[in-house]
Amino acid sequence: MPRLGSLETAVMDVLWASSTPMTVREVLDGLPSSRDLAYTTAMTVLGNLHRKGMAHRSTAGRAYHYQAASTREAVAAASLREILDATGDPQGVLLHFAATATDEESDALRNALDRRGLTP
Repeated sequence: MPRLGSLETAVMDVLWASSTPMTVREVLDGLPSSRDLAYTTAMTVLGNLHRKGMAHRSTAGRAYHYQAASTREAVAAASLREILDATGDPQGVLLHFAATATDEESDALRNALDRRGLTP
C-alpha cells in the first residue's frame, strides 16, 4: 500500500465519507476549514491519489470526478497485511496484539473468525 501524507489522508477522508464520485471543488469544500488549499493543490493531490491507485477518476463533461478505490477498512487491512508480512514473525505479532486487544477488539476478532468457521 502506498504511504499517504497528511494532506492525502485528509483528501481520502473526504472521498471515504462520500457515496458518490466528487469533483475537485466538492473535495476541496469537504476539507476542514483549517486546510486553506488552492484548487490546483487539491487537483494535484487527487491526481497523485489516482496515480497511486487510491482513487478512481472518471470524466463528466470537462471535469474529473474522483471516488475512493477501496474502503478505509480495506486499505487499513492491506496495510496491516503488509506490516505482518514484513515482520518475519506474523504469528508473534498477532499473538502480541491479541494479548493487548480491548474486549471490544477481541469480540470483533472472535466474531470474524466465527464467520469464517475458524474457531472451535
